[in-house]
Amino acid sequence: MVGVYPKYMLVSRRYGIYLMFGAIGFSLNACANSQQPATDNQQQNNQPISLYGAGASFPAPLYQRWFAEYSKLHPNIRISYQSIGSAAGVNQFISQTVDFAASDLAMTPDEIAQVPKENGAVLLPMTAGSVVLAYNLPGVPELKLSRQVYVDIFLGKIKRWNDAAIANLNPNAKLPKSKIFVIYRADGSGTTGLFTKHLSAISPEWKSQVGEGAAVKFPIGSGAKGNEGVTAQVIQTPNAIAYVEYVYAKENKLTTAALENKSGKYVQATTASVTNSINGIELDENLIGFAPDPVGEDSYPIASYSWILLYAKYEKPAQAQALRNVFKWAISDGQKYSEAIGYVPLPVSVIPKVEAAIDKIS
Repeated sequence: MVGVYPKYMLVSRRYGIYLMFGAIGFSLNACANSQQPATDNQQQNNQPISLYGAGASFPAPLYQRWFAEYSKLHPNIRISYQSIGSAAGVNQFISQTVDFAASDLAMTPDEIAQVPKENGAVLLPMTAGSVVLAYNLPGVPELKLSRQVYVDIFLGKIKRWNDAAIANLNPNAKLPKSKIFVIYRADGSGTTGLFTKHLSAISPEWKSQVGEGAAVKFPIGSGAKGNEGVTAQVIQTPNAIAYVEYVYAKENKLTTAALENKSGKYVQATTASVTNSINGIELDENLIGFAPDPVGEDSYPIASYSWILLYAKYEKPAQAQALRNVFKWAISDGQKYSEAIGYVPLPVSVIPKVEAAIDKIS
């Protein structure tokens, strides 16, 4: 089961190359052992166990790091993860073509109901991050965008960078009179879901005209596949603006705008500002929760958890045990890798809830 990887995987020198070769390496190792059925004693005997996952590109750099580090500690556990987008990951999970999936939007009740009852679904918030507005304007290192302004840009109502609504917020910026080139996700995307959930929360006009979801019809712009593809398009396109997961902007040195939050303060995405946002999210009994317009003077306005999707019951006991071990490691030792890459570690109060959910896997 060698995965097909997005053509834009080589965006970041550090993560693009790592994602492509790391993931292919895991896939090839997994394929070499895909014909060996798991048994109850495989892990004790250090026999190979292969695990296949797919889904969100939002957390992919962190997941690839986790799986690489875990395989160093446990060479018999081979893990393949394909960054194909949240919507495709959920579809593969429902179709049972993967052992686990990842989604920035968790799953809806209707999607959970489509998982065979004999398997069930367990959703685990594993990390948290943010969606930023990255832009390509040489000579404009700083940019403030109010809530109304960035809604209007993506509605196509503000068409040029020197529009008075932008210029008034940035009196010292040398804004060109060029047309704004909007870039959005062309594939079903959790990043799109989070961004449009936020826009729908702050703008009745956006909510009524476009709405929220993993795939919506944007009024203006051009689409690209994956956070990798959107990042590449911003780099290549002067006067572009796009929503993208923070890590991809950070690793590719994209310039990002300070966004107006609910308190009227202009905030950049940082560990502190995203943590403030995440701390305001209340998780339900399925460990699902969102804050599409977080409160708090220092909160960044577009932040969320990202989820791993596991089955409650697996056919092979050794496979279930391996998955429990991998993700228990991820919520403990694995969290130390989060901040350096650009994600926010799970709040201490959430970890016991996730661990209890992992224990349900059998």
